[in-house]
Amino acid sequence: MATALTSSLTPSAASAPRQGLRRAASLLLTASLAGFAVITWLVGWRQGLLWLIGLGYGVMLASAAFGFTTGWRVWITRRDPKGLWAQFAGIAVAMVLSVPLLATHPELQGADGPLSISLLLGAFVFGAAMQVADGCGSGTLYKAGLGHPVSLAVLPAFVFGSFLGAAQLPAWLALGTLPPVNLVHVLGAGWTLAAQLGALALLAAVLWRWRGPGPSRWNGSAVWWAAIGLGLLAAANLVVAGQPWGIVYGLGLWGAKLAQALGIDLSHNAFWGLPAQQAQLHATVLADNTSVTDLGLLLGALLAASWKGKAGPAVRLPARQWVASIAAGLLLGYSSRLAFGCNVGAYFSGIATGSLHGWVWFACAFGGSLLGVQLRRRLGMQD
Repeated sequence: MATALTSSLTPSAASAPRQGLRRAASLLLTASLAGFAVITWLVGWRQGLLWLIGLGYGVMLASAAFGFTTGWRVWITRRDPKGLWAQFAGIAVAMVLSVPLLATHPELQGADGPLSISLLLGAFVFGAAMQVADGCGSGTLYKAGLGHPVSLAVLPAFVFGSFLGAAQLPAWLALGTLPPVNLVHVLGAGWTLAAQLGALALLAAVLWRWRGPGPSRWNGSAVWWAAIGLGLLAAANLVVAGQPWGIVYGLGLWGAKLAQALGIDLSHNAFWGLPAQQAQLHATVLADNTSVTDLGLLLGALLAASWKGKAGPAVRLPARQWVASIAAGLLLGYSSRLAFGCNVGAYFSGIATGSLHGWVWFACAFGGSLLGVQLRRRLGMQD
């Protein structure tokens, strides 16, 4: 009798947590739509649309566990190519849409970065640091949105590092810089697409040739749909904002606003004292395109996690791993400013909009990741 009663209550008891998660997801969805309404009312339609695009980024990244950092690491450690293939697919989708737009609409801006010593050094350091921190710019944001304790600790360090790196960027550029090279302007849209799609296909074939025997970390087709979605959203970002998808500038701006709020005078800094930066510092954070998509990404990841019931994972790490992760976060922010972007702003958006510095960044950062994976092992972190 007692067994039967317990059995009859079990389905209802088991469904209660799911119902709670669904209610939380519904509240977050309501908050997301309210955010769109408020931002549109306060700042304008463009920022409201960018908020929705940012939400989309967060949902795509979190729902498929689409990780730039993890995709590189599992290739290095297990020769699992699926993560890198998905990245190439997302870049290709964004490129096919973005390159013709850039060729026919001069008012749109590509993710162009100068070829500099700071690019080479910054990308290498970023590649190593992202493996120790277990996240790049987008990875840190979406995992923080999931409530991951390590990413929540890394994010403030990333913000401060990005602010500091931007403040010192002019001194690094003085070491040696060549002008940006955008292939759309040099080769035209058709040849840029042919050359870059061919390069991505060649890299994908090399990954296929040297793939490992084990199963992929990503099961099913979710990662492919996420790649396509990210590519479409990145193209929409270019149309709405007039500039490509980026992460790092918004984080640095948050750090600069905090420094300003603490009474630090940035008006004489070689970077933050420039008229354009001073205007951003004295405007609402919602007026900055990158900040709006970053904030949307955070909430979008939380929305996806709440719906799937995966928010706030418990993590136990020894003290040295916490220290290493936070130090890596500081290096992530600093080095990404030297390298003119992270995996999103330099690698994904750089290549997708025809910037030569995106390819240079990719090569240097991947070399850094080889070192970063070794550092993870020395620190006892899981692959």
